[in-house]
Amino acid sequence: MDLDLSNVAGGSHLPLFLLFLAFSVTFLVTRAITRLIRAGRGPFRNNVRGGVHIHHAVPGLILTVVGAFGSVAADGASPGAEISAVAIGIGTSLVLDEFALILHLEDVYWAREGQLSVQVVCLTVAGLGMAVLGINPLREADTADSVRVGPMVLSIPLLLHIVCLLACVAKGKYSTAAIGAFIPPVAWVGAIRLARPRSRWAQRRYSPEKTARAGRRAEHFDSRYGAWGLNVEDLVAGRPTGPAGTSPTDGFATGTRRQPPGG
Repeated sequence: MDLDLSNVAGGSHLPLFLLFLAFSVTFLVTRAITRLIRAGRGPFRNNVRGGVHIHHAVPGLILTVVGAFGSVAADGASPGAEISAVAIGIGTSLVLDEFALILHLEDVYWAREGQLSVQVVCLTVAGLGMAVLGINPLREADTADSVRVGPMVLSIPLLLHIVCLLACVAKGKYSTAAIGAFIPPVAWVGAIRLARPRSRWAQRRYSPEKTARAGRRAEHFDSRYGAWGLNVEDLVAGRPTGPAGTSPTDGFATGTRRQPPGG
């Protein structure tokens, strides 16, 4: 593993550092504004034009595209590279904050499924943070007697780990996937165990009997561990108002506590 702290916020690392900073700050500001809108406080209101709610993923896409084109045109030259990095950071943060809405093609921002956006953003922040610090576990030091087998040895377990993470997401275990990204055994166990009963995996692959068994296991898990996870997720993402499709994006809270997501 290679860790370089000497040039994090300067030189060639400056655009990446600015991207990381813009991404993180934009997410925090966006969540603060949407929660104020939801509570009916402050000067902010939903962006509605001609009866159409313009979600913040739309300007996010525009900024991301403009930043990407600008980055190619700048070819690493200052200040174009830095300006493009900031535009990409802001744009991708706005897009990923509504990742769940784009995934479901449904207004799930304040629903249980909408918290997937927060988990995706957290994983992105972690990945960007490691890149800013220069952490690269697949790179070895260049030495005369180096065989450079590290990337080959790590590539297979890394691939299997990614498959397990995708399996957790398909099984509706979003919290397990988020934790498992940093603690691999959590993802491995989550991928093996039964899916959440309302997940697409269960709906497509499970018999009624197996779905009922998955429901009993999910209920038992939630009764033991769900409350703590709900409190943490609600603190960051805001308390959901109901199941998918029943709560307005960036709207006002109307009420009901959903079942814990669990693992």
